[in-house]
Amino acid sequence: MNVESQLLFLFSAIGALNGFLLSVYFAFFTKSKGVSKYFLAALLLVVSVRILKSVFFFFNPGLSQFFIQIGLSALVLIGPFLFLYVKAMQQKENLKGWPFHIVPVLLLITVLGIVYPYVEYRPLWRTYIITGIYLFWLVYMIFTTVLLKDLFRKLFSRNHGLHTTEIWTLSVFVGIFLIWLGYRIGSYTSYIVGALSFSFIFFLLILFWVFKRANKPLFFEEMPKYGSKKIAVGEAKEFGAKLARILVKEESFKKANLRLPEVAKALDVSPHYLSQYLNDNLGKSFSAYINEYRVEAAKTMLKTADYFTTEAIGKECGFNSNTTFYAAFKEVTGMTPAKFRKRKA
Repeated sequence: MNVESQLLFLFSAIGALNGFLLSVYFAFFTKSKGVSKYFLAALLLVVSVRILKSVFFFFNPGLSQFFIQIGLSALVLIGPFLFLYVKAMQQKENLKGWPFHIVPVLLLITVLGIVYPYVEYRPLWRTYIITGIYLFWLVYMIFTTVLLKDLFRKLFSRNHGLHTTEIWTLSVFVGIFLIWLGYRIGSYTSYIVGALSFSFIFFLLILFWVFKRANKPLFFEEMPKYGSKKIAVGEAKEFGAKLARILVKEESFKKANLRLPEVAKALDVSPHYLSQYLNDNLGKSFSAYINEYRVEAAKTMLKTADYFTTEAIGKECGFNSNTTFYAAFKEVTGMTPAKFRKRKA
């Protein structure tokens, strides 16, 4: 091998090894209780197996044909694991029925490998089975794209920023897509995919390191524990004024889907800092704090906007349902919106 090939082999092998290490880390050394970490670990594992097979076979054509078959078979699981990982991330709960996406496919590729082993049926594998596997992978990437449609809209929107978890999820999806593309368009598959896989794993490592340094929790970590430690009075007063200015000036509290990380990003602080201020300094949850602004806006409209129905006022002020509006209004004022409007009259 020339120097260029040796370097490519080295970096590709390092990429596959790092993929294995990340897989083990996510599966066994993270504190998250959700299943998403296991799907991500499995995804990185099968990608690493496939990359390792491609790289070693290119530089060692005498590699066992059985190992080649294992590497090719691993491809069939990349699409389902990617889909399940993204779905688990969105639902934030254990997925029922996930074996349906894995077990039948795994059984099918195993039976094909036994009945038509690669070593004896290489033309069949190269012409039909591998083509079918890549098509199957593509179908699951399309399914995953549908799941991520709102995230892609957010990515290209000027009014919304991406949270760390969303950046991570999109990075995983794009990396897997580029690897698939490398396999489909590359004349020298191992060269292209080896370089792509190394870049993909290396990028995930850098992203992981950056988020850790910035103290931004990812899906596989617990929120930092800060107990009941309050922010200093002077600092809290200044921060509270800044928070109020942002909420009032932009009227962001009227957004029905407003989330704490979004407000924290506008304030240029970590989500746990904002949560600490609300919980420990004010003794309120984020939703209760935002609802107070919404109720004040609703009180003003109930006094002045006679042409609006009570329900319409609730929606205009950011409440996503009448039930939530009535409950929050009564909690803050001690009366229902309808009674408040009658007293005004």
